[in-house]
Amino acid sequence: MSTGRAGARDWAIAVCVAAVLLVAGRSGGHLGTETDLLGYALLAAGGLALAARRRAPVPVLAVTGLCAVGYQAVGFDVPAVAFLFAVYAAVRAGHHVTTVVAAVLMLAALPLAALALPQDLSVGEAFAQARGALELAWLVAAGAAGEALRQAERRADEAERTREETARRRADEERLHIARELHDSLTHQISIIKVQAEVAVHLARKRGEQVPEALLAIREAGREANRELRATLETLRDDDTTPPHGLDHLPELVERARMTGLDATLTIEGQRHDVPAAVDRTAYRIVQESLTNIARHAAGATASVRVDYRPDALAIQVDDDGTATPAAAPIPGVGLLGMRERVTALGGRLRAEPRNEGGFTVHAELPVGRAS
Repeated sequence: MSTGRAGARDWAIAVCVAAVLLVAGRSGGHLGTETDLLGYALLAAGGLALAARRRAPVPVLAVTGLCAVGYQAVGFDVPAVAFLFAVYAAVRAGHHVTTVVAAVLMLAALPLAALALPQDLSVGEAFAQARGALELAWLVAAGAAGEALRQAERRADEAERTREETARRRADEERLHIARELHDSLTHQISIIKVQAEVAVHLARKRGEQVPEALLAIREAGREANRELRATLETLRDDDTTPPHGLDHLPELVERARMTGLDATLTIEGQRHDVPAAVDRTAYRIVQESLTNIARHAAGATASVRVDYRPDALAIQVDDDGTATPAAAPIPGVGLLGMRERVTALGGRLRAEPRNEGGFTVHAELPVGRAS
């Protein structure tokens, strides 16, 4: 249920309880004296307080209890219906000890409130009136109902977690199965093509013959396919048993890029704060894929990685000064498409395009949802 619908339902229940209490108080023959007006105000306040029972169950328990004692003390012999609702809400929220203490205090305070009436009730009559206002059986029933629903919600949450874990385990098993199949079949065939092409190029050059362009293209395609396949296999095998890489590993990632000859820099902006695990992993993958593309397709370029911690989002930008231009934009590859899918799945935005001044830019904004 959405927050808006739950709030509307809480207010509807609170208004209905307040109306019932007012009608019950009116049926007692009160004529509207100054004391009676106080009683009506307490009846209405006790009912309307239930609108906040989800957000603040313990304060609502205290308010409804005080209101019940108050209108009993001014002569309104009305059942403590609002307090029973508050007991149910507090137990459902897990406040068992607080609820028991509040219930015991109410059972003790209601007879004292009845004794304060001007009718000079005896102790027995006061306890009888208090019992009418708050039956112990109804009190136990309200608490039991709250606990039953709490346990049902816990079981539902546990079942949902179990289903998610089962689905994740099956996905991991299927991913590893695909990785094994690719390694056992496709990797072997691509390796043969690459080796045969390199041998043919070597023999042609050894004999002093001109190497055909098609043969050179086959050799380069074999090398690239082999690299891409190995990267794919590493991604498929990167399951939950291996600690995932995240923002903390970006300095190491940039340093490895520098070791390969790429002039890469890393800049952190904003006040650093914790981000969701999915955002953490996605940010690392964006930088990793961007640096890989720069190394492959923008030889000799420099790369700048900028991470900006904002209150509601994490911004990542990777720029290079390679040969890409708006007039000759590169065709998006599998890596860029996968990057976009990751960002979109998190509700973020990705912009990957050539820069007007030359080179390529990747800019992603990932919502962090700190408020939730």
